Amino acid sequence: MSNLNESKANITQTVVMAQTEQVKMFLSVTPCVIFLYVNGVMLFTLSKKTVFQEMPRYMLFGHMLWVDTLNLFMSVVLYICAFRRISFMKYVCLFLLISTTALLHVSVLNLSLMSLERYVAICFPLRHAEITTSERTKMAIGVVWMIGLIQPLSDMIIFYAIDSTSAVMNLFCSRTTLFRLQIYKKLEISITCIFFVSVCFVIIFTYASIAAVAKTASSDKVSAKKANKTVLLHLLQLVLGLISLLLEPIVEAIYVRVDFYILTNVMYFFFVVLIIFPRCLSPLVYGLRDQAFGWSFKYYFTLGFIRQNRCNTEIRLVAGGCKI
Repeated sequence: MSNLNESKANITQTVVMAQTEQVKMFLSVTPCVIFLYVNGVMLFTLSKKTVFQEMPRYMLFGHMLWVDTLNLFMSVVLYICAFRRISFMKYVCLFLLISTTALLHVSVLNLSLMSLERYVAICFPLRHAEITTSERTKMAIGVVWMIGLIQPLSDMIIFYAIDSTSAVMNLFCSRTTLFRLQIYKKLEISITCIFFVSVCFVIIFTYASIAAVAKTASSDKVSAKKANKTVLLHLLQLVLGLISLLLEPIVEAIYVRVDFYILTNVMYFFFVVLIIFPRCLSPLVYGLRDQAFGWSFKYYFTLGFIRQNRCNTEIRLVAGGCKI
């Protein structure tokens, strides 16, 4: 009789867990789909005005949108596959993991470019147009991608050189299951430390410089304060990015101390806070804070129901009065 009761209790617990997982999946995937649409509208808005494609600040903003949109999409795909217990061949898993790693690194490095652009705009306003040209911005984005691909390409070289045994075998796709050798972890920690110390230095330097300029009587205090808030947003994104890169070691440390059900809840919390939240919130915050871009975005987002104030938008763009 007791065995029967225990069996019923186990079945009930399994059903409750399955229902809970379904609810969590709905609550996490739904906002991702919504913000993928929002990001798509923002990218469409940027493509509709030539000035948005030529001004460095909008070029960097558009680059951030592309990277975060791709990163969000791939994160959702991996999450759904994990939820459905879908396994991949090692080669497919390798492609997915190096892609997400590259996108995350590029996203973090792009923060430093956006901070430096604000630094030049506030600290050297007379030379801003000369220093931050569209050609130099494109070159800087290219350099960012070259640096961001260092770890993914290193992981791929190591995998093909010494760790490609049973490469067609199916497995649950994560860095923990695919990259088991210690050399992967040492490489990841080393590159992560170098990246984030460098980017953190750039962001703190630009914040301090803009704050110093804001105190001078001759400066545009409103613009300087807006730029400082923007740089602080970059710093917050940097911290969240660092934690997300260190997610695998954190999960491994928790895994040996808690049961599987608690571990899944912890991983879900990390996924929402560190993966979904920053990539859903940051494009919206940056886009709506910019007054010139905001008019155009609202027009396309509402399918023309909110009329675009074209004159006001053009004046702000020409005058350089829109601050991201």
